[in-house]
Amino acid sequence: MTPDLKTDSSLGLTPLVTGIVEDAQTLISQQLSLFQSEIKEDLGRTKAAAIPLLGGVAVGLLAGFFLGMMIVRLLIYEWPNLPEYAANGIVGAVLAIIGGALIAYGITQLEKVGKHAEKAVTALKENVQWTTKK
Repeated sequence: MTPDLKTDSSLGLTPLVTGIVEDAQTLISQQLSLFQSEIKEDLGRTKAAAIPLLGGVAVGLLAGFFLGMMIVRLLIYEWPNLPEYAANGIVGAVLAIIGGALIAYGITQLEKVGKHAEKAVTALKENVQWTTKK
């Protein structure tokens, strides 16, 4: 049992092309709206993460300063012949290594934030290429 397909030959090609163009415009508009909402969502997440992160960094810097001074004094206490500059250098080197590792980790986390937007841009580019190939 096949459905009856009736075609109206009086319509012509113009309404069909017009419908395709309107659909393409609607699709591109929807893609742009999706892209905008993803960008806003990513910015909201970044802002929500940045505020406590900055507060934690400020407190952590202050705590790190005092703990570093304490460790320097502890090294000098344990090894009385150790010069103060050497103790400061040891503590500074250890803290620099830890800080570098944390920065590298933070950069990898920030790179993940833009992945959603890249997917939306790719989909939008594909739609624009599809509509311009006519």
